[in-house]
Amino acid sequence: MKSSSSIAPTSALLSALLALPRLTAAFYLPGVAPTSYKPGDTVPLFVNSIKPVAAVDARLHSVLSYDYYDPRFKFCEPEGGPKYVSESLGSILFGDRIMTSPFTPKMAQNQTCVKLCSAQYDTESAHFVNQRIAKGFALNWLVDGLPAGQDLYDPLTGTDFYSPGFALGQISAGDPDGPTAFNNHYDIIIEYHKVRGHENQLRVVGAVVQPYSKAYTSGEGELDCLDDSISPVVLSEDVDQTTDVTFTYSVYWKESSTAWATRWDKYLHVFDPKIHWFSLINSAVVVVFLTITVASVLFRALRKDIERYNRLDQINLDDLSGAGNLEDGVQEDSGWKLVHGDVFRTPAHPLLLSVLLGNGAQLFAMTGFTICFALLGFLSPSNRGSLGTIAVFLYTLLSFVGGYVSARAYKSMNGEQWKLNIASTPLLVPSIVFSTFFILNLFLWANGAAGAVPFTTMIVIVAIWFIISVPLSVAGSWLGFRAKALEPPVRTNQIPRQIPPATTYLKPIPSMLLVGILPFGAIFVELYFIMSSIWFSKIYYMFGFLFLCYGLMIITCAAVTILMVYFLLCAENYHWQWRAFLAAGMSAGYIFANALIYLISKLSLGGLSGTVLYIGYSALLSFLFFILTGSIGFFASWWFVRKIYGSIKID
Repeated sequence: MKSSSSIAPTSALLSALLALPRLTAAFYLPGVAPTSYKPGDTVPLFVNSIKPVAAVDARLHSVLSYDYYDPRFKFCEPEGGPKYVSESLGSILFGDRIMTSPFTPKMAQNQTCVKLCSAQYDTESAHFVNQRIAKGFALNWLVDGLPAGQDLYDPLTGTDFYSPGFALGQISAGDPDGPTAFNNHYDIIIEYHKVRGHENQLRVVGAVVQPYSKAYTSGEGELDCLDDSISPVVLSEDVDQTTDVTFTYSVYWKESSTAWATRWDKYLHVFDPKIHWFSLINSAVVVVFLTITVASVLFRALRKDIERYNRLDQINLDDLSGAGNLEDGVQEDSGWKLVHGDVFRTPAHPLLLSVLLGNGAQLFAMTGFTICFALLGFLSPSNRGSLGTIAVFLYTLLSFVGGYVSARAYKSMNGEQWKLNIASTPLLVPSIVFSTFFILNLFLWANGAAGAVPFTTMIVIVAIWFIISVPLSVAGSWLGFRAKALEPPVRTNQIPRQIPPATTYLKPIPSMLLVGILPFGAIFVELYFIMSSIWFSKIYYMFGFLFLCYGLMIITCAAVTILMVYFLLCAENYHWQWRAFLAAGMSAGYIFANALIYLISKLSLGGLSGTVLYIGYSALLSFLFFILTGSIGFFASWWFVRKIYGSIKID
């Protein structure tokens, strides 16, 4: 009986392990499960906001997006009016406004020259649409969750790929001041794949739209959209003159060998993979060089110093003639021991520093977890807005970490205003971020842009913060203050030591500029692709490169800050806390400067609103990066200082 009872759990465990592959094969992430259609079933085609992409001159001319059914575009509406499709929080924050459409593609059934509706454009509407065409705006449709795009060819890699979105209109590249053609006919080519063993179950695996401009003759009975001789639609901006436009579409179905599981591969295109590898190798070389440099400092200079200090302490100085000269010689060789009584002195503004460190630890954990989730494939591009949603979710939950780290750091700095610390940690930085975001959102509201976050969503974000994040932060702070303070390995003198004048490269501004440029160099290339994906509405998915760059940036930031703190202590300057934080955080200054260069070289926004929005969002991201890298530099330096002063014997 005993043996049979022990065998039963074992066999159950083996059965569960054998069934595991089947379970995982049948598991799909939320919102990513495939939808199968029978021939003749209506495939949903949703429309998204109209967003700017690169114009004829390859520059971005606007950062504002518009609702698809903005009255000035006069696009055809479905029966009963358009309805919003439910979206995730991240999708809303990133400017998606998905709605139903009048398009009704039938699975595996071609449709030719289907008339939607007719519209009349007056002078004001014609001017508005022509301006949007000239600025390179693009329509964004979703067919079964896939973005409808254009089939392009990359000569560098020799591959075809689908670029999401297609042009609102056409303008001659040779004559930018020439007439602007408005696209009113759409050839929708949808690729489908048959489910193996189920011939009547078809799945959408690709969608391409080829837009055309066709000025149909008024009063024409049967529309001939296949006639290439039809002249394009040019919206007249003359006073008291209107332009009649008829919208049509055709649907063509094409069987494809592409499986549903790999249908996103054509959308996820790497334009130049060699640049990523070159950047990665370059950053790795810098990291190896810095690591070797720091290791040489730690294991050579410091080791010799510590051995000499400890050997000197073991000698009876009273019985040794000339010992004072020997000690002076040792002290002149390495000045970092001279400040042992001041190196753990409470820094200026410890409350502010501890609050920034707590939020930096929170950002560090949130960024790391988000990149790891994306790397493991949990943030599929088919689940729109999942990246933003998981980032907000993690940042909210990790408030516990922020409160705990802030409290421990403040207690270790001998801070006394613990109530103010508990309140400031979850409120100070988020208030700055939310206020800036709200002010920038006012510009979007004023311009009638689709990217404006609804007021109800704002209230939801505030409610999430106060209901979930603030209590978690308070709980973390409570545990942090109850925990034992990190005692310094050496005693602090009552009278501060005088600091000698510093050399040029150790002064605050030069040292910040030198330290900040190296972490920025580790992520420079990936930052370019991230900015392109944000502003040019491209899909970013190279999270493998981003994960490696993030790791290299952390190592670079820590190593170069430790090196600066070592030289600072050798110069008998014990004010290392804020110097470490500001020097490491200076990489955010380079990011903001890079954003301004990007504004000049790649963008041509023209209007005040677009420029303010771009600079405002860039400054907001740079501020968060400043807190992140500053915290990395501080904690690395704190570990270093505790390590070296804990290794010497002080009477």
